[in-house]
Amino acid sequence: MPHFSSNIGQSPAFESILRSAKMIATTDVTILIKGETGTGKEVLATAIQKDSFRANKPFITLNCAALAESLAESELFGHKKGAFTGAITNKQGLFQAAHGGTLFLDEINSLPMSIQSKLLRFLESGDCLAVGETKPYKVDVRIIAATNADLNKQILAGEFRQDLYFRLNIVPIELPSLSQRTEDIEPLTKHFLSHCSKTHSIVAPKFSKRTHKVLRGYSWPGNIRELRNLCERLSILLAGQTIEPENLPLEFSSCISASDNSTFTLPETGLRLDDLEVDMIHQALVRTNGNRSQSARLLGLSRDTLLYRIQKYGIATH
Repeated sequence: MPHFSSNIGQSPAFESILRSAKMIATTDVTILIKGETGTGKEVLATAIQKDSFRANKPFITLNCAALAESLAESELFGHKKGAFTGAITNKQGLFQAAHGGTLFLDEINSLPMSIQSKLLRFLESGDCLAVGETKPYKVDVRIIAATNADLNKQILAGEFRQDLYFRLNIVPIELPSLSQRTEDIEPLTKHFLSHCSKTHSIVAPKFSKRTHKVLRGYSWPGNIRELRNLCERLSILLAGQTIEPENLPLEFSSCISASDNSTFTLPETGLRLDDLEVDMIHQALVRTNGNRSQSARLLGLSRDTLLYRIQKYGIATH
């Protein structure tokens, strides 16, 4: 999604998010990106940074869940020599390293409470205080935070500061799960297969129409990350081949069965049910030479229901 590439997101929900993100990128406002694991929060944060006036400045990413609480304060704000055992030199924190640029705090919900107050202080005044120092320093850093958790629940549980949430949540962006944007599965697979082809110097495989149908029916618990990993695996194992449903991993088996039992495929562009119904009634009447009883049986309707729909749509029967 660097620079908001449109070839990997065409669903109305995702296009709306991209439009908002483009507008937000040109400002310097704090952003909170919400979404399930694997929905592309870091990718969106990177795109926002690359489209901002800070594009040529540092972009530093920190996964708060991987941060040891004992080292979190020093990692973020730095420390003074002698501040604690092992602090043999002055150390610059991530806020200083990101000066002029952007700091992306992923899984902000895992940030220790003791550090949340210092982050709030920075957001309110621009001040940071290194461990062991008494005088704060100022930095110019934009904060983009992300979470896969419900922060309101954490606030109620006393695990997240409400005042910090309000400071982070100035412009929230909520990324939908992949199962909520099935229109994007096909362009995403093409994007990932092309990327794998270039990365591994192999001929990209192709997904058949039947396979795309199965992919659209799958729940995608791992979201876009799961789709990307699937594309990479199949690119290596089936380079240059056409991937059929039978080539998919075991977890897709229930979707394959459901897909095989379906007798109609919804067009990619959608359809109008009224138009489809009128067309089916026309075809039944033509096939039975206008016999309404036979037409009703072909359509699985009672004769009275068919007559009602003929009248409803003003269908000529002669």
